[in-house]
Amino acid sequence: MSVSIVQKYNVPGPRYTSYPTVPYWEEDKFHLDDWKNTLLQSFKETNNTEGISLYIHLPFCESLCTFCGCNKRITKRHEVEDPYITAVIKEWKLYCDIFPRKPIIKEIHLGGGTPTFFSPENLERLINGIFQYANKADEHEFSFEGHPNNTTKQHLQKLYDLGFRRVSFGVQDYSPQVQEAIHRIQPFHNVAKVTFWAKEIGYTSIGHDLIFGLPFQTLEDVKDTIDKTKSLFPDRLAFYSYAHVPWIKGNGQRGFKDEDLPKDDEKRKLYEEGKKQLAQNGYHEIGMDHFALENDSMYNSFKIGTLHRNFMGYTASKTQLMIGLGVSSISDSWYSFAQNEKTIEDYYTHLEENQLPIFRGHVLTEEDLIIRRHILNLMCQFSTSWNDKTLYFNELPKVLESLEEMKEDGLVNIQENTISVTEKGKPFVRNICMAFDLRLIRKAPETKLFSMTI
Repeated sequence: MSVSIVQKYNVPGPRYTSYPTVPYWEEDKFHLDDWKNTLLQSFKETNNTEGISLYIHLPFCESLCTFCGCNKRITKRHEVEDPYITAVIKEWKLYCDIFPRKPIIKEIHLGGGTPTFFSPENLERLINGIFQYANKADEHEFSFEGHPNNTTKQHLQKLYDLGFRRVSFGVQDYSPQVQEAIHRIQPFHNVAKVTFWAKEIGYTSIGHDLIFGLPFQTLEDVKDTIDKTKSLFPDRLAFYSYAHVPWIKGNGQRGFKDEDLPKDDEKRKLYEEGKKQLAQNGYHEIGMDHFALENDSMYNSFKIGTLHRNFMGYTASKTQLMIGLGVSSISDSWYSFAQNEKTIEDYYTHLEENQLPIFRGHVLTEEDLIIRRHILNLMCQFSTSWNDKTLYFNELPKVLESLEEMKEDGLVNIQENTISVTEKGKPFVRNICMAFDLRLIRKAPETKLFSMTI
């Protein structure tokens, strides 16, 4: 891949876990009643057929990882666990009081922060509290993020007993120099131990999260990390670009300088080498920056066209309604988005007043819904079309015109009613989606909002 192509397209851009992206939400037009109305609409349309998804944000970490852009609270005081779980269960009950009948939960994902900061007993209390007010779908997928340094065999067994079959472990990179720079000292032995425990207990999908573009990371570091990873043979992998966004308030990205980060073509070589090694070991590229073995549910969902992307990232099946519980979580009714308060104190205050802890949101327009569908298609299937006339929109000719240069560069194929991403174009799928992002096109950011696309 030539330097010119990488440099040409390496611009700031969204990761498209939603459309519109959060900076383009029309918050001034959003009211809590809008959220409740679309929530009920979506619930009535899909609860009995596909169920709903829950994302539960567990924000606490014992130490700060300086590569992390997530909402977190650093503390070693584990007495924070109990009141937080009580609050999350109360938030869920407020939702269930809105629904006309018990929700059917198809997916649960515990994210963070560090979910395994919480004791196995408190995680059990959380899940049992959720199912006081809900039923479990026959075909369900429950997953959680585990920190290899503090995930115990008891954590894995307890969550397995509660129905969890998928776990992802944050690895990032095995280089001691890189680990020191990002303040994530995590020996290979710790990752191997939790991976083997999960296999022994019976987890059917074990994932490792790897990052390229970290400070001081070299080509040899990536090769070594993937060599070690393949020896553990996880079922799926996220191998994604480090998002350097140090300007975001509360971000932990410090402890290294901008010049310590690999740039442009140097950074892209890290990905290409990693991708080559993964392919040689039976991992198939699924969507953007994700890889899976053929036995994994994500590979199957990609092949049959049911792969979905939302605020939880890629999921093996779509639910129209996703509710985010916990501080800073974002919910999606398909027709609107709603985000919870970002500080634990504000989150608790709303719940003490028996109010949903939402502080902003966006109601999607008809145009938003069409663009959202195209971006989801590109992100999940590497193609989109407007054979269905409901997916045609007035600005489409301008979008196609803007994609001509990418077509000349071999990144996309454009046929009569279809756009498909080429093999060469897969690393640039964010850029391709940006051509459809009418809100971004109509109003370019005046300040730094997004990480670089490559």
